[in-house]
Amino acid sequence: MTLVEQIHDVGRRARAASRKLATLSSVRKNAILQAMAEGLEDGAEAILRANAEDVAAAEANGLSSASVDRLRLDEKRISEMARGIRDVSVLPDPVGEVLADWARPNGIEIRKVRVPIGVIGIIYESRPNVTSDAAVLCLKTGNATILRGGSEAFHSNTAIVQALQKSGAKAGLPADAIQLIPTTDREAVSVMAKMDSFVDLLIPRGGHALIERVVSEARMPVIKHFHGVCHLYVDADSDADMAIRIAENGKCQRPGVCNSLETVLVHESIAAEFLPRLAAALARVELRADEKAQSILGDRAKAATEESWTTEYLDYILSVKVVASLDEAVEHINHYGSHHSDVIVTRSESAAQRFLNEVDSATVYWNASTRFTDGGEFGFGAEIGISTDKLHARGPMGLPELTSYKYVIRGSGQIRE
Repeated sequence: MTLVEQIHDVGRRARAASRKLATLSSVRKNAILQAMAEGLEDGAEAILRANAEDVAAAEANGLSSASVDRLRLDEKRISEMARGIRDVSVLPDPVGEVLADWARPNGIEIRKVRVPIGVIGIIYESRPNVTSDAAVLCLKTGNATILRGGSEAFHSNTAIVQALQKSGAKAGLPADAIQLIPTTDREAVSVMAKMDSFVDLLIPRGGHALIERVVSEARMPVIKHFHGVCHLYVDADSDADMAIRIAENGKCQRPGVCNSLETVLVHESIAAEFLPRLAAALARVELRADEKAQSILGDRAKAATEESWTTEYLDYILSVKVVASLDEAVEHINHYGSHHSDVIVTRSESAAQRFLNEVDSATVYWNASTRFTDGGEFGFGAEIGISTDKLHARGPMGLPELTSYKYVIRGSGQIRE
């Protein structure tokens, strides 16, 4: 069987499974999810063995420490994955929700009702927890899932899917509801992108090159989980201690994720006092500064380039710039940012409100870390991605974003004249 035939067979089986999934009750889906959470925990030893193989290969191939961190699993992370499944199981099922209903003068009754999308393809890199998150969110919403993870996590992803399939089947999971593309061949991405007869939606998560490739080749709708060039703006009227805590959390807690900080903008009236404190607090972070910031920081910072402002470092590197006003900060963010997550630290409610209104990003914050841009932190149980698009989903994507809708009309013999 050729690669194309093999992946098309996956698509055909997913389409058949999606029709069975669409008929499952909420009670049945929740029972399957509970079983899958137990299956992950029971299969932890096999998953960790597979992950160790992937991590060893990644380190041997010279992947960055941040990339290896995204790849690495431990007992805690597997427990978090299982907890995420259980969290999803107790969330309201959006399928069947009546979004609106009304009657027309001729007596027909119209309802707008949430329904599954059908078959969702997820193309992603590095993070094996995405395998579980994507599969369970799609299952809860009655969608079949085709997963194509990165080659660096192939063994981990395979072990996770096997655990989910085996445990879910015991509770009534339809065969082929969750499938992993069984090859690391990069051509599989192109085959999936052209498989619009079987796949209703593609969601790519990964680097710029991957997402651009999927967008350019896809024949079906695509929701992009694009890169995160996230900003902190420290306003003139701000609590410096709070700003430093938020900067440290945003940059250092886990630098290799898309909601970590990449740029700090500081109002010129406080820059001379604030920037040295920031540099001391972020001692392990390399700073790349504009001319004004560098004049304050001296040898502590390298000179920033134009490329610095659009770079998602995913590492202990931070761009720093001094701005003259809130207007300049907003303009910088809207011009250089990726429309992901941006925060203002300020005591001024009017300044905060302007920032929240004028920054064109999926999530905007006032006095809180951008690290909260996460489905679990938003109460979604898990997320299938963070969309930087505007249609049909934006920001962390939970259950409602994995549904479509249809109109259900009831009549009593009416005809149009």
